[in-house]
Amino acid sequence: QVQLVESGGGLVQAGGSLRLSCAASGRTVSSYTMGWFRQAPGKEREFVAGIARIPVITSYTDSVKGRFTISRDNTKNTVYLQMNSLKAEDTAVYYCAADQDGSIGRVSTTARNYDYWGQGTQVTVSS
Repeated sequence: QVQLVESGGGLVQAGGSLRLSCAASGRTVSSYTMGWFRQAPGKEREFVAGIARIPVITSYTDSVKGRFTISRDNTKNTVYLQMNSLKAEDTAVYYCAADQDGSIGRVSTTARNYDYWGQGTQVTVSS
């Protein structure tokens, strides 16, 4: 099994940037399809971005395309979410997740397909 710990959240003004990190232990992130999800109060957990196992393919929800970038550093065993041009609607708790059974070159956008989850990190965007 893999353990995931998110960090990098905080308070930022609209138009600003944050970089979230997901540090993994127990297993290597290259063994999994990795995803970022977010959940605002009273809302369902929403897919934000994902990165597939080799070959590396990324996927983004429409609302963040062109603003967010997911990447991974296998040396550090860490997945990142670079968030630029942040909007108030991006305010949520952001979760890192790992999909053990994901197909190579594919990213699932469905939370129930992911097997391991971090505890989340709060992102608050003020306007």
